[in-house]
Amino acid sequence: MTAISLPQTNAHGFYEIRMESVGGLGANVAGKIIGEAGVLRMGLGGANFASYGAEKKGTPVKSFVRFCAPDRDIRTTSPVEFPHLLAILHESLIRAGIAAEGITHDTTVVVNSLHPAEEIRQALGMCGGALGTIDASGIATAENSRANMVMLGAMTQASAFIDPEAIKAVISATLGHKYPQLLEGNLRAFDRGFAELELHQLVCTLEHEPPAPHRAASPLGYENAPMGGTIINPGNTVLKDLSPTRMGRIPIYDRSLCINCGKCEYTCPDFCYTFAGGIDHKNRRGQVLVGIDYRYCKGCLRCVEACPTEALTTGDDEEEYVAEHGFSQLGASPPKKDGET
Repeated sequence: MTAISLPQTNAHGFYEIRMESVGGLGANVAGKIIGEAGVLRMGLGGANFASYGAEKKGTPVKSFVRFCAPDRDIRTTSPVEFPHLLAILHESLIRAGIAAEGITHDTTVVVNSLHPAEEIRQALGMCGGALGTIDASGIATAENSRANMVMLGAMTQASAFIDPEAIKAVISATLGHKYPQLLEGNLRAFDRGFAELELHQLVCTLEHEPPAPHRAASPLGYENAPMGGTIINPGNTVLKDLSPTRMGRIPIYDRSLCINCGKCEYTCPDFCYTFAGGIDHKNRRGQVLVGIDYRYCKGCLRCVEACPTEALTTGDDEEEYVAEHGFSQLGASPPKKDGET
């Protein structure tokens, strides 16, 4: 097997990949597939691993892959801080400010997004390198797959050295035995990701200086940590934005069908629903549902299952819709029912 030469490496001889995601999108599996394809089918040296907390949907996940020449030893399992290829599987992680760390003028970034590349570039503060966008969530839905398969295709295209046939062979070996009924859709999703990626080369200008690479550091350490390692931070507050944990779907509220039964509020684990005094569907004064605060919504969609009148349905998580129809529980007066004075 002839090893493929890497297009660029760092001072240690590694080509490094990082994937930013949330639990449930398959970043960990994607990292394993890339790593296995590079080592077993392309003749490279390599390693892959992931970093995550609670193993549940919506929690932040990072997946890392390192490639090197086959005669070089890999003696580190530290996180990839300055990736050559960065894949962001969940666009809201950009808004949360945790996805852009370590981007340099040589980094190629692939983002699951419908927004224009220039808008994403400004949000990431990129100058130089390359930026690709693709509607991975939409393609995954259409092909009955998951966003990770689409992003695998896009990352393969963006890398300019990963063999797509090697990736597809590993996908077939991984899914073909356990889930043969899903294999065809996943391969189609990979092919569409490979073909439909829009990759833009960025040029540095005086207006957009490249961000200085920095290493994230905790303000607490050995000398000033709380006694006994006590965690003094609250687990949650009303100011915490849970929207980055969504996976592309949200409840859509139709007030004209609502009977104010409250089942949505009972089933919602994060108190997204607000009831206030008003005129109900029978023109009587009482407690009525006035809106959803999408800042707290994790997209579990339990409320949609509980709604008896289809006043709540499942829709796409679009920023424009959330901004227009979302209801803020902090300092906002509830809207009035049509005809109420």
